Amino acid sequence: MYSRAETARIRKEFWIKFGQFMKPVPNAEGRKINWPNYKTGIKDIYFRMKAERGFVSVGIEIAHKDAEYQELIFDHFTQLTKILESCTQEEWDWVLHHENEVGQIVSKIEKVKKGLNVMEEKDWASIISFLKPRIIALDQFWDLVKPGFEDL
Repeated sequence: MYSRAETARIRKEFWIKFGQFMKPVPNAEGRKINWPNYKTGIKDIYFRMKAERGFVSVGIEIAHKDAEYQELIFDHFTQLTKILESCTQEEWDWVLHHENEVGQIVSKIEKVKKGLNVMEEKDWASIISFLKPRIIALDQFWDLVKPGFEDL
């Protein structure tokens, strides 16, 4: 069992390592980007990467406080499913109005891989191999569709 401080240190170390690994990779526009802290530029729409004990995930999170508006944004994303699948080369999971770990109602579009543990350094290469192509694909997708969300 890890102490809270040790858990925080290991997670921080992983995300630093991931950031270093991704640093030379430009975004879809050819610019430098802070991949671990990806900014979509649209309020209440986030790209989230998680590396936990037992799973790793990457996805889009819609966190608008108004449930109807959140659903409107989610529906807008559903109209773009084929573009997302074309960029990612896979189907993702779509969840409308889900309670996140802090009790906030969010909607998300994500890909999850179970069986990996960020606390085990031996899993880090597999976690990075899962996250890297998907966050790059999300960036390519976002580069194509972001203008459609700027006026929502």
